[in-house]
Amino acid sequence: MTKRFFDVVVSLAGLIVLSPLLAIVAVLIKCTSTGPVLFRQERVGRRFQPFRINKFRTMVADAARHGPQITSGADPRITRVGRLLRKSKIDELPQLINVLVGDMSFVGPRPELAKYVAMFRGDYEEILSVRPGITDLASLKYRDEAALLGQAADPEAAYVSRILPDKIALAKEYIRRRSFWFDVSLIVKTVLGHRG
Repeated sequence: MTKRFFDVVVSLAGLIVLSPLLAIVAVLIKCTSTGPVLFRQERVGRRFQPFRINKFRTMVADAARHGPQITSGADPRITRVGRLLRKSKIDELPQLINVLVGDMSFVGPRPELAKYVAMFRGDYEEILSVRPGITDLASLKYRDEAALLGQAADPEAAYVSRILPDKIALAKEYIRRRSFWFDVSLIVKTVLGHRG
C-alpha cells in the first residue's frame, strides 16, 4: 500500500510541477516533425495484462515501417529533437501517466514487448508478479543501451541473446531486494544519472 500511495502522490505532483516542460516538449515535437506528440506502444504489465506505455515520440511517425522495433546507435529514424529527448531521458516523462493510473510503478522491471516476454515466459511468471516500472537495476546498467546495440552486427539478436537475459536476471534481483528504501535509492541514482 505504501508503494502505491507513493506512486500516486509523486506521479500526480510530478505531472503538475513538470507541466510547463511537458507543454514545451509537446510544442517542439509538433513544430519539428509530423505525427503525434506521444508514442504509445503495447507492453506486457503485471500478471501479463497488456497496457499502452506513453513516451514522447522521438522517431519519425512511421518508424515501425522502416526498421526494427529495437533502436540502436545513430538510427536515422530518430528526429533531431528526439535525440535530445532520449539523451536527457525526458522522453520517458509521459510514463508518469502510466504510474498514476496504475499500469506502472516508479520502480520495477522495465515492461517488455509481448514477443520478448513470450520467449522467456517462465522467467516473466516471476517478474510480472509486480508492476513494471520507469526505472530499475537494468535501466541504470543499460542507460546507453542503444549505443551498445549500435556496435552489434545484428542488434535484435544481440538484444535477445545477451542484453535481455541480463535484464531478466537484474529484474529477479530487484524482486528479491525490493523495499521502499531500495526503490528510493534507485530513483535517486536514476535522477543523478548513475549507472548500475
